Amino acid sequence: MRFTYRKMNSPSMYITETDKDGAVLVYRSSRAGFKHYFLGQLQEIAESLYGIELKINVLEELTSTCGFKNITIKLRLDYDNKPYIGAVQASVIGPRLPPVSSKVLVDLFPFTVVFGRSMRVLLAGHKLLSLFPGIQVHHKPVTNFLKVRRPRGIPFTWENITCFQTVMFEVEVIMPEEQARTGVRKRPTKNILLKGQMKHIESISAIIFLCSPVVINLDDLQSMSLYLDDLNMHGLGRELVLRGWSNCSRLEQTCEEVEDLCKELEMNHKLLEEWKEKGDNLLYSMIPRKIADQLRAGASPLSTCKSFESVTVMFAELCGLKSAVTVSDVMTVVNIMNALFSCFDTIIDEFSVYKVETIGEVYMAVAGAPEESSDHADEVGKLCLKIIEKSGEVDVPLPVSVRIGLHTGPVVGGVVGTKLPRYCLFGDTVNTAARMQTNSEPGKIHISTTTKDCLDNEKFIIKSRGEIIVKGKGVMETHWLLGLAKQD
Repeated sequence: MRFTYRKMNSPSMYITETDKDGAVLVYRSSRAGFKHYFLGQLQEIAESLYGIELKINVLEELTSTCGFKNITIKLRLDYDNKPYIGAVQASVIGPRLPPVSSKVLVDLFPFTVVFGRSMRVLLAGHKLLSLFPGIQVHHKPVTNFLKVRRPRGIPFTWENITCFQTVMFEVEVIMPEEQARTGVRKRPTKNILLKGQMKHIESISAIIFLCSPVVINLDDLQSMSLYLDDLNMHGLGRELVLRGWSNCSRLEQTCEEVEDLCKELEMNHKLLEEWKEKGDNLLYSMIPRKIADQLRAGASPLSTCKSFESVTVMFAELCGLKSAVTVSDVMTVVNIMNALFSCFDTIIDEFSVYKVETIGEVYMAVAGAPEESSDHADEVGKLCLKIIEKSGEVDVPLPVSVRIGLHTGPVVGGVVGTKLPRYCLFGDTVNTAARMQTNSEPGKIHISTTTKDCLDNEKFIIKSRGEIIVKGKGVMETHWLLGLAKQD
């Protein structure tokens, strides 16, 4: 079952108390909601298989947020337990074997370890000590050297060990880093797995772990830096190693290691997806999503270039920063620009306008490209009015205003080059929009006649500025965009 259903977390049970009227059973599971199902199973098994009339009372239910099995239910099982108690008492009264010295136990179980209620090592077998040359083992916490693998999900504590005396324990030997520096013996490439019983010796208030290494074959023996002589003299351990018989515990350990690797792979895959998403967001902030997807599909940058018959280009410049450099440090200027441009970035998301770039103190945007639209002038007009309104609300240490210029006309847009690719606009429309901005005034929106003709005159308040001389263009009639018209 364990190998067929690898992802199944089976429940576990153990007896903590027994008397002539029944026993106390502890049920542990990683899944909630199976209490009544389990109680029904117990009653049916007792009646069908053993003919016992079983009464069950729930003594305690605990749910923890940590641990492998976080659901714990303590049950009182009431039934006629006199035959079992009588047999136990008879065995106690019967003849006893003479006491066995610790030396004999250590010789029989060279990997044995004895620890007290404080969980510190009192005695250890010579084979176990040989794994830690130059390291003080006695009177050190046993958890520094051993880690419980089975029963799964229980902390290595005195209370848990005394409750699980009837359960087979599998313990992994932890090789301290000190051994790599001080050890004489070759450091094993695979940690040693010990299997055996934890026996509570009440007379000295200690627990002895009677165990032997779990080894599959000679190669496994070599990888753990062990020899045949290290295995117990009694039992079939040496014969099994020579025959190369597989061991269930080692197979389980291998499966668990593979599962851990799979979990690590899943975590790395999740991190990869997160970084991919961050990379995509960074790419989409530099290049429109549609064009970025074309480039990722293998299209050449030149193939992304496209002509647009009518777009509206905006240039917004921060005024007052050049003179501020003489009275303030550069970092103050950078912080002011960052605060205002971040405000513009937040506002632009409310409109169908694409941010092209920032050049020094100038913020450039366009509507109608790369996604074509018929109301591009209206979108940019509303954006500019919102920028003028919100920029005055940004708390900056120096008086800064914004002057904006707009122009509408044809452009060519696309990605040029392979290093630091950016979406760029080309054409006389861009130059004219820049001239509108340089001839604007702080706190005002300067527009060309073509932009005025594209705007919905019923939605906007526009005032003629008259004719002005524009560098490189000659005389042009321009206008001021004052605000939104009140709707009836």
